[in-house]
Amino acid sequence: MSRKPSLPLWREEVSIDIAQERWIARRQFTRFLVLTSLGMLTGNLWILLRAQMQDDGEPLAQRMIARASELGLGDAIVFSYPHEGDDCLLVRTAAGDFVAYSQKCTHLSCAVYYAREHDRLECPCHDGAFSVRTGAVLYGPPPRPLPAVVLEQRGDEIWAVGVSSGAEELR
Repeated sequence: MSRKPSLPLWREEVSIDIAQERWIARRQFTRFLVLTSLGMLTGNLWILLRAQMQDDGEPLAQRMIARASELGLGDAIVFSYPHEGDDCLLVRTAAGDFVAYSQKCTHLSCAVYYAREHDRLECPCHDGAFSVRTGAVLYGPPPRPLPAVVLEQRGDEIWAVGVSSGAEELR
């Protein structure tokens, strides 16, 4: 009497052809691509909508960020502007001028820092650098200049009064 090898119970109940199991049909692959693309489109539209809702067009609040007498030539401090968590960098250049920029690199949002010995703002993540005078990209992967914080000096106080993107004033 010849005995037939018994299959596991799940093999008897699930009718899947193992030879066909390895391959994905074109329709399945196309369906996957379409659904993934729709998911990505929905996510990007959501991000755009939230950004539009947050931009209410009101002028930014002015904020005192430092006293000029506290910063020596070549010194830099970090402050938040226009909102808490939006880190910016105030630098007193070797010439004695005050400049401020967003601390987020325009490549992948790594924190930039002031390199006094090179007189530039550097991003350590992907070796990018920005001009401390203009915020323009000197080298590396960043695609655009750093957003500048508009400053006013009122006596000994340095005030942040707005944000600009390159030569174009945002607010």
